[in-house]
Amino acid sequence: AAPAIERFILPGGRPPAATLHACRTVCRRAERRAVTLSASGQSCPEEVLRYLNRLSDYFFAAARAANALLGVRDTEYERGARVFGRRPPADA
Repeated sequence: AAPAIERFILPGGRPPAATLHACRTVCRRAERRAVTLSASGQSCPEEVLRYLNRLSDYFFAAARAANALLGVRDTEYERGARVFGRRPPADA
């Protein structure tokens, strides 16, 4: 299993993971185009938008799993703060 995410992950790693990251990029592009189509009044079923979103999530998780299986660490965005896994203050 891939380690918990603390910062934004940059695409890359071994060829299988890099390919999955590229698939995610293409899927996100299709999702943006479908959202634009839907916003313009054209017919685009909500299920299509949901499917494309989940599919890109899958590609991201699969890329991280592929790198983990191959013993390659994810490349984190260095200038990014630790944004994932934080809990709100107890008094919030």
